[in-house]
Amino acid sequence: MESIISTFHIDWKIIVAQAVNFGIVFVVLYLFALKPLTKLMAERAEKIGKGVDDAKKNEAMLKATKAEYDEMLAKARVEANKIFQEGKKEGEIKKSEMIEKGKVELASMIENGKKAMQADKVKAVEDARKEIASLAILAAEKIMTDKNKQNK
Repeated sequence: MESIISTFHIDWKIIVAQAVNFGIVFVVLYLFALKPLTKLMAERAEKIGKGVDDAKKNEAMLKATKAEYDEMLAKARVEANKIFQEGKKEGEIKKSEMIEKGKVELASMIENGKKAMQADKVKAVEDARKEIASLAILAAEKIMTDKNKQNK
């Protein structure tokens, strides 16, 4: 072993001093660099993990909100269609009621017209009778007057 030490010019005092220096540098680097760096990397990993978890939660909430939105939209469409159908049905009912009311009013107007025509007819016949009677009386008077003039 001595031949190796003399061949390579190894001094055990320098090796011990270098080992002590290495130990001191290792402890200083461990305390002031490696330990804070490890702590910083752990905190960073925790933040990244929390960000990923939050992103997953947000994605799940987004999907739930989208599903709820789609469901509400479908319900609104069904409700709007229902309201439209009810309005259409009510419109048809009002339309048929108005048609029936119009038919009743038309029948009433026709009936009133017939009654008015009947009354006018009766009045015209009555007026014609009076006129005929008055003409007959005038004709009879004239005939009587002419006969009286002839007899005189």
